Amino acid sequence: MPGKSPLYTPVAKLVPYTRVAISPPSAGSSVNTSAVPSLTSGSYAGSASGDHESSDAGAHGVDLIDMMSNRLGNVIDPLPLDRSLARQAQASGELNAKQRELQELQALAQRRLKGTRANLADGMKAAKEVRRDLEWTQKRVSSLNAKAAQKHPTAYKTASARYPAPLDC
Repeated sequence: MPGKSPLYTPVAKLVPYTRVAISPPSAGSSVNTSAVPSLTSGSYAGSASGDHESSDAGAHGVDLIDMMSNRLGNVIDPLPLDRSLARQAQASGELNAKQRELQELQALAQRRLKGTRANLADGMKAAKEVRRDLEWTQKRVSSLNAKAAQKHPTAYKTASARYPAPLDC
């Protein structure tokens, strides 16, 4: 890595900003009328046209921070900002309430879904059990019919003619 140039000097610790009282140049001093202030001149270009607002009597001890805060205070109306901040806080509160309500509804839906799944599983179990019972009963009836047809063939034919078996769909 190349070394630092010998002309480089580290910047001193930054001093916290303090209020500085300055006075504009007096009318009798030399005035720089160019657009760029001179480094040697103690005045600034704006003083030639008289755009500073202080008079000679009150020029000493002008507090720039107070002056700028007064000007900004007169320019910015805080009421619309306060109203918009209040509306934003109200909307944020409403959104938070809706979010909590949605979370509660989602939890309720999850509980109901869990209960419905349990009921469905119980219903499916019961349906399978009924199907097994029906299949067993059908086999039992078929075997009884076969035995009755073997033991009593004439009576079975007469009963079958009188009471026909239902058709399977």
